[in-house]
This record gives sequence, structure tokens and C-alpha cells, in this order.
Amino acid sequence: MPSISANTTANTAVSYLNANSMAESTAIDEISSGKDTTSAASDPAGEAISTTMNSDVTVLQQAATNASDGESVLNTASGALTNISDVLTRMQSLAAEAQSGSSSTASLADLNAEFTALISEVSNIANQTTFNGESLFTSSSIYTSTSGATFLVGDSSTDTISVSLADLATLVTTISSLVVSSTTAASSAMTTLSTAIDGISTDQSQVGAQLEQLQYTGSVISTSITNLQSASSAITSVDISAEETIYTNEETLTSAAVTAVTDANNMQSELLKVLQG
Repeated sequence: MPSISANTTANTAVSYLNANSMAESTAIDEISSGKDTTSAASDPAGEAISTTMNSDVTVLQQAATNASDGESVLNTASGALTNISDVLTRMQSLAAEAQSGSSSTASLADLNAEFTALISEVSNIANQTTFNGESLFTSSSIYTSTSGATFLVGDSSTDTISVSLADLATLVTTISSLVVSSTTAASSAMTTLSTAIDGISTDQSQVGAQLEQLQYTGSVISTSITNLQSASSAITSVDISAEETIYTNEETLTSAAVTAVTDANNMQSELLKVLQG
């Protein structure tokens, strides 16, 4: 029943207008942002889960960078070890040549000069190979320590991989006194070099195993990032088609509520006219 003292009809219409208008605004926000959760209030649980997932993605992205850094360290080490192996092989060849009965004193001197230069080259590679300012093969290197250098490769502090490299100080010391200035010395050098080459081969194998582990881990991290991003998107991304339908419905209801408020206010005016007449 219409009332002059309290326009309940208009108040009810305004209430619906506010509700419909808010729903319409929410639909517009979600369509324009592309997100189903434009605020924590719209889906508290979903927002919390999505936030956790996004945090994990950020950590995993850094973990992927860490794994890549570890691979770079090992690739650098592998290249250096290959160079050392090549140099040692050349030294072994010189030692074999020095054991030829046709080698003169002069030729032995020439062979020994090159041999000595190659010893210096091995020492330079072992002592000067670095990554990001950190030496790789010296006794003071973090990579030659008992535990090696630790790389975080997951979203937990326990998800780590250690990169360990050989301390080549012993190798450098062992070959530093070798000469091929005589047949006897060359024979001794050849035996020592054979052992050294075997040791470098073992070092290369260990580097290869660690590199393979990091590459596999990097692939797993990449897959995890993709899956988490997909899951987060499924929670927060809006269904545009469904939201467009909601928006159209709410827009219609809002327009109807505006008309209803206007009509309710006009009704109040008409009642006053009746009293005045």
C-alpha cells in the first residue's frame, strides 16, 4: 500500500538498484581485467591459492636461473678440461717422439722447449679458469671444497644440487718437473702423462654427470612453472563468454531498477497531488 511518510517502494527499488549496479560493475571489472578474482573478497580461497602458486612460480623462475648458472659453470669447466686433455695428449706425443733413437741432442732440446711451454699452458688453464670471478680448479675455490658449490633448484630450501670440481693443483705439481731432454726422462714422463690423462678423463666424466643432472632438473623446473601458471590461470582467469552474459543481465536489471526508482518517486508525487486536490 503506498505511503506518504515513508516511500518504501522507492527504498526497495533503490536497494535493488544498488545491488544490480554493484553486480554490473563487478562484471565490467572482471571482463576488462581478464581475472575472475578482481579482489580477495570475490573468491578468498581462490585468491589465496593463486597467490601461493604465483609465489612458487617466482621462486622456480629463479631456481631455473640458478640451474642455468650451474650449467654454465660446468660447461666452462668442461671446456677447460678438454683443453688440458688436448695439451697433455700433445705432451705425451712429444715424449714418445723423444724416445726415438734418431733424435739428436738438438732435436731433443727443441722437443723439450715445446714440452716445457705446454706444462706452463696446463698450469695457466688450471689456475686461471674462472666463472663470475671465482676460480674453478684451485685449492681455494668453492667448487673444489668438500661440499662444492650449492645451487637452489626448487621451491624449497632443501631442493639443491652441489657442483664439485677437481682440484688440479696436484696435476700441475706432478707435471711441472717433467722433461723430455733424454730418452730415459721421456719414458718416465710418458708414464706420468698417461696417468694424468686418465685422471682428467675421470674429471670430465664427473662434470658430464653433474651437467646432465642440472639439465634434467632445469627441464623439470620449466614444466613445473608451466603447470603452476596454467593452474593459477584456471583459478583467476575469467570466462569471458559467461561474464558477458552476466554483464548483459545485470545491465538490464540496473536499467529496470533505475526506471523503478523513478516511477516510485513519481508515485509519491501523485499521492501528494491527490491530497492537495
